[in-house]
Amino acid sequence: MKEILTEKQLNPLASIEDWEDDLLKRYPEETKEKEEYRNYEDSERVDTVKEFYKLNHTYQTFDFVTKKEEEFLKFDKREMSLWEAVDFLNTLVDDSDPDTALDQLQHLLQTSEAIRADGHPDWFVLTGFMHDMGKVLCLFGEPQWAVVGDTFPVGCQHSDKIVYPEFFKENPDSTDERYNTKYGVYEPNCGLDKVKMSWGHDEYLYQMMKEYLPEEALYMIRYHSFYPQHKENAYDHLMTEHDHRMFKWVDKFNPYDLYSKVPTPPDAKALRPYYEDLVAKYLPSTLKF
Repeated sequence: MKEILTEKQLNPLASIEDWEDDLLKRYPEETKEKEEYRNYEDSERVDTVKEFYKLNHTYQTFDFVTKKEEEFLKFDKREMSLWEAVDFLNTLVDDSDPDTALDQLQHLLQTSEAIRADGHPDWFVLTGFMHDMGKVLCLFGEPQWAVVGDTFPVGCQHSDKIVYPEFFKENPDSTDERYNTKYGVYEPNCGLDKVKMSWGHDEYLYQMMKEYLPEEALYMIRYHSFYPQHKENAYDHLMTEHDHRMFKWVDKFNPYDLYSKVPTPPDAKALRPYYEDLVAKYLPSTLKF
C-alpha cells in the first residue's frame, strides 16, 4: 500500500463476521428462507460489504501477498498455546451480530460439535474447532480486507466469478502483462500448491498447521474461503486431478462453517477436556503466531 489509509478504509465492516453474513446471502442453505438469516438493513450492509471488496480487490496484488508472507510467515509475533490463542481471539467478540452473543470460542465449538455429531474423524473435528484461528491477524494490526473475504489466486487474470469483479480495475496487476493473462505466472493445471492465494486467515493458518494435520484438513483450512472455485469452478485450469479430489473435503467442511450457528451456546466447560485431549494429540504445547 503506497498511500496511508484511514481507519474506515482499513476496517470498513462493523465486524469481520459481516463477511460471513454476506456469504449466507450469496450462498443460502436450501432449507432456509432468506429472511431467516441475520436481520440487517440490506442497503447499509451492501454498502459496507462493497467497500470492503473494493479495498480487497484494489490492494490484494501479487507483490502485496509476497510482502505479507515475508512479514507474517516468520511466525515471530507471539508464542501461545492453542487455548491462549482462543482467549486472544475472544477479544474479537462481535457486538454487531444481531443473531448471537456468542464469543469466538463458542462459534468454533458450534462448528466442531456439528462435525463431531455427524461422526467424522477426529482430525476433521479439530479442523472445525480451529479453522478461524488465523483471524488473530486482526489483533496484529492487519486490515479486515487482509484477514477475511473470498480468496482468489494472485499472479494471473482475475476471474469474473469473483464477487464484485468490477473492483479489480483499480488493481495494478490488472494492467501488468506479467499477471493479467489467464495463466499469468503459472502453467496450465500446475496445481494449487504452486499458486499464490490472496492474503488472509486461511493461508496464514494453513502455513502454521501444515506440519501437523492430514492433507485433507489442510485443504479445508487453506481453501475454505476460495468460493470462486468451490462454488463457481472458476479456476479448473490451474488445478490438478488431485486438487479436485481433495476439494471434495472442502465441500464437506463448508456447510459446517456457514450453517452451524444456533442460539443455544455449547457448554465450553464440559467440552474442554475432550478438546484438550484432541489438541494434544495433533499439536505441540505451544504454537508460534
